[in-house]
Amino acid sequence: MNILVLGSGGREHAIAHKISQSSKINKLIVAPGNAGTMEIATNVEVAVNDFEGIKELTLSEKIDLVVVGPEDPLVNGIHDFFLNDSELKSIAVIGPQKAAAALEGSKEFAKEFMMRHNIPTAAYESFTADTLESGFKFLETLNPPYVLKADGLAAGKGVLILQDLEEAKKELKSMLVDSKFGSASTTVVIEEFLDGIELSCFVLTDGSNYKILPTAKDYKRIGEGDTGLNTGGMGAISPVPFAERDFLDKIERQIVKPTVEGLKKDQLPYVGFVFIGLIKVGDQPKVIEYNVRMGDPETEVVMPRIKTDLVDVLQAMANGTLDNVDLEIDERTATTVMAVSGGYPEAYEKGKEITGIEKVKGSLVFHAGTKNINGKVVTNGGRVIAITSFGENFNEALLKSYQNMEQLHFDGIYYRKDLGFDL
Repeated sequence: MNILVLGSGGREHAIAHKISQSSKINKLIVAPGNAGTMEIATNVEVAVNDFEGIKELTLSEKIDLVVVGPEDPLVNGIHDFFLNDSELKSIAVIGPQKAAAALEGSKEFAKEFMMRHNIPTAAYESFTADTLESGFKFLETLNPPYVLKADGLAAGKGVLILQDLEEAKKELKSMLVDSKFGSASTTVVIEEFLDGIELSCFVLTDGSNYKILPTAKDYKRIGEGDTGLNTGGMGAISPVPFAERDFLDKIERQIVKPTVEGLKKDQLPYVGFVFIGLIKVGDQPKVIEYNVRMGDPETEVVMPRIKTDLVDVLQAMANGTLDNVDLEIDERTATTVMAVSGGYPEAYEKGKEITGIEKVKGSLVFHAGTKNINGKVVTNGGRVIAITSFGENFNEALLKSYQNMEQLHFDGIYYRKDLGFDL
């Protein structure tokens, strides 16, 4: 099989790494890829939203299956683009069609979907610049902290959690009137704050059948003790120690099943990954958000735990035969620690040379924001490189990840040293 993976981050490197282990793979291409993917696949400099460029690449390389890594091309309708093109429509695309991708593309759409299908989530209301005063009044009915969410895609940074009512009103105005997050905050969802511990649930679906992948917990804040600004994710642990059998059964019964059935009922065609951001409130799971792709850095702990040939799984998703797949999972714990550029998630410099990668032993190295320039690996993003390790428990796995992280060097390198502190 010839497979194309779209994307350039740690998620795409982890997916490509798992695909590359399959005996069924003939040609593996990543577009645009990074310095890590070029070691296991062919990188081609095509942007994820350049649909015409992707078409050209798909046809010239005789691609059989496309795996869409990031959310942007899905929300922009890449799957529909393939289906509506006579030369592309027979090629399998892993990722939902545009109508279903609105589950991530619009917080309001996702909330309405959950309400319609009785999926447990926080109470909420949506507001625009025209209803700003009503937004202020709604905030006054809530107890702090106040949760404001930009409706559209804001690269994981469009959620504010604020303790002070006046500050919440000021930020609401800044989002709606001053376009703090650009067009993403034309509509803002205000919801009640849920107090609990978060985790992520990953589901594969062919539109009718589903398989649940291992749970993971990621760490979003830049600072230790979960302080400071939100990031794309500073590390992850899988499985989640507090998600015991009874709780996992509740997730499947109350959330996963109604989600897959809801997509079918609403005629939202969905072949791909469903990432469900959850919070455990007491003993009950509630949905914080949906993403229509795998999470990052969670993919870097979830993918290595899959023992089944991923190409078989992807083919079954495309063919609607996912119920025939026996998903085998490594019982050990996997942990990922993410090294980021100095200054991230605010301004940071690129092009810093990374050394010591070859010294990493007994762990997996997943590149996120890296580039190979004249044989040298340099930084090319905020989140730069992830180290994933296995252990009998998360402490053992983390120790190994941290020991190997010490081998890596680049100017301004930073990583959190307290992952798992809340477990």
